[in-house]
Amino acid sequence: MGHVLTSTRPDPREVPTYGLAEAAHYLGIPFATLRSWVAGRPYPVADGQNFFHPVIDIADKKGKRLSFINLVEAHVLDAIRRREHKIQLPKIRKAIGYLKKEFQSKHPLADQQLETDGLDLFVQKYGQLIDISHEGQLAMREMLEAFLKRVQRDPRGVPIKLYLFTRRGEIDEPLNVVVDPTISFGRPTLVGTNIPTSVLAERFKAGDSPEELAEDYGRPKKEIEEAIRYELKAA
Repeated sequence: MGHVLTSTRPDPREVPTYGLAEAAHYLGIPFATLRSWVAGRPYPVADGQNFFHPVIDIADKKGKRLSFINLVEAHVLDAIRRREHKIQLPKIRKAIGYLKKEFQSKHPLADQQLETDGLDLFVQKYGQLIDISHEGQLAMREMLEAFLKRVQRDPRGVPIKLYLFTRRGEIDEPLNVVVDPTISFGRPTLVGTNIPTSVLAERFKAGDSPEELAEDYGRPKKEIEEAIRYELKAA
């Protein structure tokens, strides 16, 4: 009777793949901000200093490396940070703690429940925590929806792809640059291909035109330009 072999390969979505600088680069988030979210930071008080604990539970705390799921969490948290209010880290942590309790989830910002039946609940609670108006809450909901739409999920609701912003500041941007943990070691690629956007940018900086790159790779010029724009923006 033969033995049944079971796979011991780790889920690529959970593997600690991204260093802090790399993740900040991909997401367009300031390094210091991302570091505060995932590693915490000290802050001064009258008799010395206290410590803000992290708001995202990353895959490798010791090495400070993020998984793909962590990347999705930081992407969604960035939507919250984009509000014009100066939001303190403890209030962000409290809002996420509320989500963890409601959803019974270790990674609530990446949980499908946030997208399906929890968004209004979270926005209302979050609005109470930071005391924003109803109009402000509606704006928050619109921003969160736009960010969540850039997360592609499998039939079980698990994030499998993250479409990165190429321009920043524009909610309805093209979905031309994607992070898929199963392609190119989880590095940003041109959508529908395994071509790293960094390769396209290097060739562009070396003198190749978008038209030449589009012909070489058999992709529309507009897609090539968006990929190059993303890399140059990130740089």
